[in-house]
Amino acid sequence: MTPKIKICGLTNPAEASYLLEEKVEFAGIVLFYEKSKRNNSIDNARRILEVLHKGDIKTVAVTVSPTKEQVIEIEKLGFHYIQVHGFLSKEVFETVNIPIIKAIQVTDEPLDEAPYHCSNIAGYLYDGKNSGSGETFDWTLLKNSRKDEKILFLAGGLTPDNCREAIEKIHPDVLDVSSGVEFDNETVGKNPVKIKEFVRMVRIVE
Repeated sequence: MTPKIKICGLTNPAEASYLLEEKVEFAGIVLFYEKSKRNNSIDNARRILEVLHKGDIKTVAVTVSPTKEQVIEIEKLGFHYIQVHGFLSKEVFETVNIPIIKAIQVTDEPLDEAPYHCSNIAGYLYDGKNSGSGETFDWTLLKNSRKDEKILFLAGGLTPDNCREAIEKIHPDVLDVSSGVEFDNETVGKNPVKIKEFVRMVRIVE
């Protein structure tokens, strides 16, 4: 089964239009994390969402240890999902009214099972040690990770060159790419040519 595609780290409305053109299924927007070069203000996120909502794309607010107030703001913006890296407090967990994608950083130890088994968790996103760095990790560590029917997102260093290998080895539900479809220089932003190539490689019918 062909996995769906999530393009993460959008920074402007033009990038959102690329996703509409390629009929990408998920789009990620970083909020409330100033350490990321892909971080967005609320106003900019709203402009990106206006474009994404013209299509059938599930929007994901990407956060790091969000606060209750931040979750409320995210829901007001109309996101479909919240992606949580770092700590998920009990207060925040009980506040969230949209499905949660819990990010798990994979280290050097095999994962026996996904750590959250409750209805609010829609899926698990497996990433390398340094999220957003474009670094891959040893995919064999995920061999026994799937224990339920949650959505399995695979992130970390995916590119048009290695996405087929990832599909064959992990069989993820969603491939999550960010730096792998960006320009090669220090310019922040998504490269439409690389997005098109990534989508083409993922959707090849064998």
